[in-house]
Amino acid sequence: MIERKFVAQKIKELQIEEFISEKMKNIGHSGTKMQKTPLGEKIVIYASRPGLVVGKKGQNIRELTKILKEKFNLENPQIEISEVENIDLDANIVAEKIADSIERFGTSKFKAIGHKVMSSVMGAGALGIEILISGKIPSSRAKRWRFYTGYLKKCGDIALTGVLTAQKKATIKTGTVGIQVKIMPPDIELPDRIKLKKEIEEVVEEVKEEPKKKRSKTKDKPEKEEETEDILKEIEEIEDDQN
Repeated sequence: MIERKFVAQKIKELQIEEFISEKMKNIGHSGTKMQKTPLGEKIVIYASRPGLVVGKKGQNIRELTKILKEKFNLENPQIEISEVENIDLDANIVAEKIADSIERFGTSKFKAIGHKVMSSVMGAGALGIEILISGKIPSSRAKRWRFYTGYLKKCGDIALTGVLTAQKKATIKTGTVGIQVKIMPPDIELPDRIKLKKEIEEVVEEVKEEPKKKRSKTKDKPEKEEETEDILKEIEEIEDDQN
């Protein structure tokens, strides 16, 4: 019974995330996080443009709160908006940007869109990026185009947990175009990365012995003169005695 409650709760959270993602389409929605608090359910919405999410005088937030109460039976949903710091390193926002550009400019400029997005992501400091665009572009036959640059992990734990992945779709006249974006963030820790430690050079200072000070001749002179005077006096006294 407890397992069923957990599964039902997770399904409900996933449905809420999908609903909010569809509701916040084309306004820079990155993701949604749901937390349980004593006062009710706390829903954190990450977006690149919080002003569009809030709406004029908080109108969008009030409408969203009302829908969540009625559709998902939430007692007291508290919605919080959090701004994404670097939008070029967020896979969801990058994929949404590509989908919006394809819908706006058409499939004739999809190569320019892909290369421009790659350069902006790598300029933000990403280690690598891969963009897959699938659909009837540029002809009537479906193809898959791949844009990639940098270093990107494809397997292992880092590929599952560290690489940011997002999928979006763009609707055009010829059909639906699928977009997949993978970004390798700059702050990821790779197990095969080698860090070189700088060698600290120990500088040993040689202690030089100070040369012994030579006795100055000027000091020795008076002593010698005194000795000679004493000797001369003794000689004179001896001569006087003899005389």
